Amino acid sequence: MTEIARIGVVGAGQMGNGIAHVCALAGYDVQLNDISEDALSAGMQTIEANMTRQVSRDMISHEDMSKAMSRIHTSTSLDGFSDVHLAIEAATEKREIKESIFKSLCDAVPANAYLATNTSSISITRLAATTDRPEKFIGLHFMNPVPLMKLMEVIRGLATDQDTYEMALAFAKRLEKTTTNAEDYPAFIVNRVLVPMINEAVYALYEGVGTVDSIDTAMKLGANHPMGPLQLADFIGLDTCLSIMQVLHDGLADTKYRPCPLLVKYVEAGWVGRKAGRGFYDYRGDAPVPTR
Repeated sequence: MTEIARIGVVGAGQMGNGIAHVCALAGYDVQLNDISEDALSAGMQTIEANMTRQVSRDMISHEDMSKAMSRIHTSTSLDGFSDVHLAIEAATEKREIKESIFKSLCDAVPANAYLATNTSSISITRLAATTDRPEKFIGLHFMNPVPLMKLMEVIRGLATDQDTYEMALAFAKRLEKTTTNAEDYPAFIVNRVLVPMINEAVYALYEGVGTVDSIDTAMKLGANHPMGPLQLADFIGLDTCLSIMQVLHDGLADTKYRPCPLLVKYVEAGWVGRKAGRGFYDYRGDAPVPTR
């Protein structure tokens, strides 16, 4: 097994910056890549803010934060990936984009480097087939927010070898993550259960069963969920929820996975949740306000 010391992360959004955050705290050198300097700057600001919050809660020390921040290096090119041992893709949940990234990574990383995807729904086998090393390819599905959530789904593709799987388990252990093995089926375990529940909540809103507030309140107090499904959808990103439902619908050919038309409408409007300022709630004021 290749010893892992340097990690490359493609994508500085909410998942990518979270992965870079936990890797740096675990002592790895991290090369964080994105297509724009603005995205990288925003990602680093988020990492600094989240680590500062951890310091204030005595979860890490000032020294831990200082060392971790110094381990993260940013670039809009993949030149810095020439010596990484593990490259993790954390881009938007679109198969074509991920496949393009992996084709570029194959040219950028060493021949013995492992490749991983943080996809929450797309076939690991299919993504691996676009690379020159499907046996060294694996799915590492982190949960959001990465610094706080303990679970990592590990998904082997058809060609993934035992060495790569054992690397993934050792990597997760160093990050202090608990792993669960999922088979390579659409949306794996967590999102196979979670996102259809969210989609059903959107249907309840669409059909007038309840308002945004009543649906979320009902699930928080009636099912003891920490947040309502529509609030959670905004947190995940409605575009991501829609992409996962489309993968489920296409991959399983079952009408129960049909995305709700209202979810589609919100995404078409650009109201994709907290990151856009509006989703099922409007976040542009002092407190979130339901939009329906």
